[in-house]
Amino acid sequence: MATVQAKVPSNASRTRSGRRRRTGRRDPLAVSLLKKDHREVEGWFDEYEQLEEDREKLELFNKIALALKVHTQIEEEIFYPEERGDVEEDMLDEAYVEHDGAKKLIAEIEAMNPGDEFYDAKVKVLGEYIKHHVKEEEQPGGIFAQAKKGDENLDAMGERLKARKQELMANMARSKPN
Repeated sequence: MATVQAKVPSNASRTRSGRRRRTGRRDPLAVSLLKKDHREVEGWFDEYEQLEEDREKLELFNKIALALKVHTQIEEEIFYPEERGDVEEDMLDEAYVEHDGAKKLIAEIEAMNPGDEFYDAKVKVLGEYIKHHVKEEEQPGGIFAQAKKGDENLDAMGERLKARKQELMANMARSKPN
C-alpha cells in the first residue's frame, strides 16, 4: 500500500517543532522588497567575513554601502513617513536614529582603506548594527508587523519604493567616482 504525504503549501515552511510558519511570500510588496534588501545585505556581510584581499573587501564594502544608502533613503522618504500613525512613534523615531548611526559609520569606513587599523572591525560593527535594526523591523510586533495591520496600501507603496530605488541606484552609480 502506498503512503500519501501531505504537501506543505508553498507559502509555509516547517519550524523545528513541526508547526507551519508563514514565510515572506504573503507579505505585501513594500514589506517583501525591504526584507529582500535585508537578506541581500546580510549575505554580503557574511561574505565579507571570508575575504582576505583588500581589493575584494573594498569592492564588497562599496556594494554594501550603496545598498544601505539607497535602502535607508527609500525607507526615510516613503515607508516611515507613510507609516506614521500606523506604527508606534517611538519605533519609527528609533529607526531614524539607527539609520543616522549607520550612515555615520558608513562615512567613516568610506574615508578609510581596507588595510587601515579598525577597518574590518568597523565593517563588522556596521553589520551587527544592521542586524539589530533588521530585527527591530521584522520581529513580531515590529515595524513591518504593525505596518501590515495599518491602513496603507503596502502593495502600491511597494511600487513607489521599487521605482525610487531604481532611480537612486542609477543616480548613485553615475555619480560614483571610478
